[in-house]
Amino acid sequence: MTQLHNSSPGAPEADGSAHVDAPVEATREGRAPSLWRNRDFMLLWSGQLISSIGTQVSQLAFPLLVLAITRSPAQAGIVGALRGLPFAILCLPAGALVDRWDRKRVMLLCDSGRAIALGSIPLAFWLNRLSFIQLCLVALIEGTLFTFFSLAEAACLPRVVSKEQLPSATAQNYAIDSTAWLFGPLLGGMLYGLGRAIPFLLDAISYVCSVLGLFFMRVKFQEERTQVSCGIWKEIGEGLLWLWRDSLLRFLALLYWGLGMPTYGYALILIVLAQGLHASPFVIGAIFACSGVGSIAGSLLAGPLQKRIAFGRLTIWSAWIWAITWLAFAVAPNPLVLGIAVAASFIIVPVFSATQLSYRLIVTPDHLQGRVNSVFRLVAYGGQPLGLLITGLLIQWIGPTWAIVVLFIPQGLASLTATFYRPLRKVPLLSEVTGN
Repeated sequence: MTQLHNSSPGAPEADGSAHVDAPVEATREGRAPSLWRNRDFMLLWSGQLISSIGTQVSQLAFPLLVLAITRSPAQAGIVGALRGLPFAILCLPAGALVDRWDRKRVMLLCDSGRAIALGSIPLAFWLNRLSFIQLCLVALIEGTLFTFFSLAEAACLPRVVSKEQLPSATAQNYAIDSTAWLFGPLLGGMLYGLGRAIPFLLDAISYVCSVLGLFFMRVKFQEERTQVSCGIWKEIGEGLLWLWRDSLLRFLALLYWGLGMPTYGYALILIVLAQGLHASPFVIGAIFACSGVGSIAGSLLAGPLQKRIAFGRLTIWSAWIWAITWLAFAVAPNPLVLGIAVAASFIIVPVFSATQLSYRLIVTPDHLQGRVNSVFRLVAYGGQPLGLLITGLLIQWIGPTWAIVVLFIPQGLASLTATFYRPLRKVPLLSEVTGN
């Protein structure tokens, strides 16, 4: 990588001009500058931190509100499934469009729309017009805009930071989720107790903060596109073909599906378990906040572990820890132990997720980032609606404890497969992986 300057993208260079066409580069000594000195990354990071906390506030309030209105775990599962459905349907065309459109504009429009959608809930509540149908529609809209936003955000990251900074940047991005999981549920449970509409109002305001942070970023979110568009379906096919030919990326996407699909309904499981243990909304929020405690620890470990442990070995270990700690939910006798189990299980989430994202961003060309990430995420996360629906039905049919046991089976099989997949075991440290 060319060693040009010590400043972040968008910072004035020696001749006074603004450098906005390339991502941040390494220092003359060969070391990348601190992320904390990268103005554009910090604007992106801080905006997403605020909006992620708001999202966790409303995500806790959503099932609580649906359960309060309908008294049905299955219907709560339906609302959750509807939020994940747009990702499964729109992920591939969204990835192609993100590579074609201005990524920054996409992100600005998406978070503006999410602010309006979430803001409609307190408005309808205060007008005494809130209904199950509206909650379903808001879930669909929020899920649709999240699909475009998340793909654009992932695709722009290699433009905002250098390759050397990517492992640290992905780990720091997962620290956003960790912090949100810590403070969001606590705020959500407390605010829901004060008023059922308040969590959704706070989430709407958090998206406004994200829009402001994005607006002031100066770096370009993609390379200049010189090739004429050849049709969206052909572009989608290019992303599909690129990932399909990379057998390791293809396997990692399937591994993510096997681990993630059974756990997408964890929030509903925890709420039903906690309510069975006579926990108040605030205590339920505290239990969810324990996921943030564990995840913060995991996000702090993610960067150092990526630098010290080979990618293949770290992926396999993470998969097994992910699967085994899931079972701890089933044996918790009280809210305190349940919270401890949640914290323990969430330590591994940012380690596993940041490691996969770092590898994917390193090996994928910039002009294919949106499409390849969309294909990967469709496989990895496309099972979210199915997982949420199955979880809701299992809870209703056999109860939350046996639902946990049943949902462990695919996780165990995925971890076992990863253990014996030779190409994965051979992948070295991420610092030794070269991009295409």
